[in-house]
Order: sequence, then C-alpha cells, then structure tokens
Amino acid sequence: MLSIMTETPTFEIENRCNYDIVAGVDEAGRGPLCGPVVAAAVIFPYRDIEIPVIIRDSKQMTPRMRAMAYDWITQNTIWAAAECSPLEIDELNILHASLLAMTRAVQKLTCTPQFCLIDGNKLPPNINGFAVVHGDAKSLSIAAASIIAKETRDKIMHDLSIQYPMYGWDKNAGYPTPEHLHAIDKYGINQHYRKSFGPIKERIKNETSHD
Repeated sequence: MLSIMTETPTFEIENRCNYDIVAGVDEAGRGPLCGPVVAAAVIFPYRDIEIPVIIRDSKQMTPRMRAMAYDWITQNTIWAAAECSPLEIDELNILHASLLAMTRAVQKLTCTPQFCLIDGNKLPPNINGFAVVHGDAKSLSIAAASIIAKETRDKIMHDLSIQYPMYGWDKNAGYPTPEHLHAIDKYGINQHYRKSFGPIKERIKNETSHD
C-alpha cells in the first residue's frame, strides 16, 4: 500500500511506478441504499500534457466542475466504467462488490494497463498495482477515475428517478436522507434497493414481523 500526501493530484505516483501504461481506479456509490456501485478506470496516454480543466477528488468538485472535467477526460484519455448491481452487493457485501466493479472496469479498458493505482486500502484480486489511501486526492489518474465513476453513477440514478420519481434519487443519489427514508416508508422497497443495508434490512424485518 502506497501513501503519499500532496495538496492537489499530480502524476507523481504514476511517474514513480516506472510503467508507461498506468490506470487509476476508483468507485462511487458505496454508501447509498439503492442503485449499483460504479467503478471507473482511467489511463492518461501522455502525462506531459496541459490539462485545461480542474481534476481532483470528485467529492471536492461542484457539479459544473465535474461535468466539464468529465467531458475532457472522456475525450482525452482511455477510460472505462463498470458496475455491480444491488443483488450482487447483497450477495458479496459492498466491499467485495466494489472491488469486483473495479476489476470489471480495468478489464473493459481498450488498452491493458501494466500497473493500476487503486483508491483505498484494498487491492482487487488479480490486479497488479498499489492501493493508495486517499488516492483521489493524490493521483491525477485516480482523481479522473473518481469523476468518471461519480458522473456515471449520478446519470444512472437520474435515469432511474424518471421511472421512480417518488424516491428523489436524482437529488439524493440513493443516500439515506430523511426525505428518502420517508419516501421508502411511504412507497416501499423495490428491486433497486440493497436489502443487506441496515435501514432497508430493518424495514424488511419490520414488514415480516407484522405479517
């Protein structure tokens, strides 16, 4: 596990890997009660390029900043996104589902990376690389992956909210806000919910006990 502190993401870690083709990998959506967990992998073909947009940890960016960065990243890098469904999350648990989504994202890349930088403290099985704690704040490749993962998942939740507008997924992204929990109590649990997650598990248990 590699840990380097920098104020803004750079290519320092990528350059220290001594590989030409390095992928940054991150995920989005571990905490929500519903929807998939989404991972992305990003390879910068060149590291000596001028980047005209802000690329950093997606959680530290405004929606407009993320949208601009997403457009640039998808046009100027090699990237892929993949997901694990709520059913897979329930079967595997959220950690292993996140790692599987990361593996899928790496496997979907049109260029096979020689080395991977994984955000977090766990390396997915069969992936050659480092786990980098707070990697999205240190590595430009991981930060770019965090943006792709976040934007991809937000679009999935927005599209689902068109089918299920009563839950407000386009606004809460599936996180357990008071309004979201109230909507669950009012409209019930559907196939997009993670039934192994505490608030959903409790509600299923309560419904069963009242039958």
